[in-house]
Amino acid sequence: MTSRSENRLKPASAEADWRAELLGVLALMPSDGFERLCQHLLREAGFTKVEVTGRSGDGGIDGAGVLRVNLLSFRVFFQCKRWKGSVGPGVVRDFRGAMVGRADKGLILTTGVFTAEARREATRDGAPLIDLVDGEALCDLLKLHVIGVQVRNVEEVVVDPAAVVAFSLPAYG
Repeated sequence: MTSRSENRLKPASAEADWRAELLGVLALMPSDGFERLCQHLLREAGFTKVEVTGRSGDGGIDGAGVLRVNLLSFRVFFQCKRWKGSVGPGVVRDFRGAMVGRADKGLILTTGVFTAEARREATRDGAPLIDLVDGEALCDLLKLHVIGVQVRNVEEVVVDPAAVVAFSLPAYG
């Protein structure tokens, strides 16, 4: 018989398992396929006019889209990094350099993780803000928008013998 604390640990490990499996699938994709997946995700998240540049020499810009928030529209450039390791501050600086003066916002999506230095660089004072989506957040977004991930709710029925037997006791009734 499992204890309640053991039951609470199972969902957490299941969370890690599906993310690891999804990141493994993403790692096997070709770069252009990953860019198209990110394009689709951004469309599902509310972006319009989302296009993948699909060319070399794009200065690190993999695509662009427009995000409308209430009355405002923002031109957003994005970069897709299908990496297993860490994305450092140099990637953020180079991307910012490629987008400055051409877009209002920047977004880097990766299957890896961002270093602390990259996160600081993305929010550096006096520089255009760049939003960062790491592998874990990417998995959560794919799950939220039901892209390559299905969520199944499973009904669990538990019999409580003590509650049933209580009806046969003379004091009941």
